[in-house]
Amino acid sequence: MTQVKAIVLRAAGINCDMETEYALELAGAKACRLHINRIIEDKSALDEFQILVFPGGFSYGDDVAAGKILANQIIHHLSEPVRKFVDDGKLVLGICNGFQVLVKTGILPGDETSHIAKGLRRSGFDPLAKADRKSQMNSVTITYNDSGKFEDRWVYLAPQTKSCIFIEPGRQIYLPVAHGEGKVVTKDDSALEKLKSEGHIAFKYVDKDGKEGDYPVNPNGSVDSIAGLTDATGRVLGLMPHPERHIRPTQHPHWSRIRGTKDEGRGTRYSDGITMFTNAVKFIQKNF
Repeated sequence: MTQVKAIVLRAAGINCDMETEYALELAGAKACRLHINRIIEDKSALDEFQILVFPGGFSYGDDVAAGKILANQIIHHLSEPVRKFVDDGKLVLGICNGFQVLVKTGILPGDETSHIAKGLRRSGFDPLAKADRKSQMNSVTITYNDSGKFEDRWVYLAPQTKSCIFIEPGRQIYLPVAHGEGKVVTKDDSALEKLKSEGHIAFKYVDKDGKEGDYPVNPNGSVDSIAGLTDATGRVLGLMPHPERHIRPTQHPHWSRIRGTKDEGRGTRYSDGITMFTNAVKFIQKNF
């Protein structure tokens, strides 16, 4: 394939779409921002893209709950096109509000009960049936930070899987968070164990030495320090931190102090966030 094409989905309240578009372009993709209403009008529009990104922001003001209204639009209008997108082997990335959307649609964690990741037709899922929706989409959710306030800080992330194509295995990274509702919770211990055993945990919050900890190491109180989730294919990733905000070395808060030191190679030379976008582009170039 000569050109990787990526779409950054827009909606009212989304405010990280331009930075995300730029990150994709910097990684080598041809990216465009498109409002969800245009996709609803022409559902075949997704066919020309290989990477779909749900960016950060406050979609529809986060009324009801963070990402809930946009998630409902996906469920009621775009379940089939998004299912096909995933089934075709393409990539989906959700950042912050986009991660909230992926969880609240059931795209993530995308286990056997997910109506989108495993196929609307095969599961017989009816998005209008409240009983089905509740049983299939409540094992994981994202809610208010334990601190009770908006958290805007830099955090360390340790990858937990080798199967997600966005992630460089074994590389601890440093990214900023900016959210008021970033706490990942499961409905019970068995749901958490399922996330672990089936490899759905993509990243955990850790300190500089790679150890889990309480606030502020874990900025929102997420269960088991979960910062991101992936589906069974490894081609869908959602995370609360913002990779599009660390795509240049000078965006690192300490870049001038560590410039030229041995620590520079840990992420600032290439910038930790850009790796997710370049890994995605390389995967598409190799497989399409």
